[in-house]
Amino acid sequence: METNLDFRQLVDGIGEGVVVASAAGDIIYWNAAATRIFGFSQEEAMGKSLDIIIPERQRQRHWDGYHKTMETGQTRYGNDLLRVPALHRDGHTLSIAFTVAMLHAPDGKVSAIVAVVRDETQRWAEERELKRRVNDLEARLKQ
Repeated sequence: METNLDFRQLVDGIGEGVVVASAAGDIIYWNAAATRIFGFSQEEAMGKSLDIIIPERQRQRHWDGYHKTMETGQTRYGNDLLRVPALHRDGHTLSIAFTVAMLHAPDGKVSAIVAVVRDETQRWAEERELKRRVNDLEARLKQ
């Protein structure tokens, strides 16, 4: 069965953020959902380092892993859903979940990484509040 999918329309229309970064870590694709999640317009994000969305305290660890992935062509995360803090344009911290996929050049080397991102800030806050309430109830029962 042959289909003529417009992949740009597909990626631009989905509700998940799609961020593609070059081997050097510069943003080369940013969809509308990424703008909604992180607050940066496509124009503001394109060509910038991923540092615009990585909290300062996570940057060294991120770049160590990123550069190793670029060198080896392998990621230890595979299809795992990663959950990490991220930065919004206005400076507040987000809780995001994402998967990654590597894009390869004709020579087989990794040329870019795609991250499909979901904002889980509200879900994470609700879960934290629920855990706090359970702990409070358990403490009361022990009294």
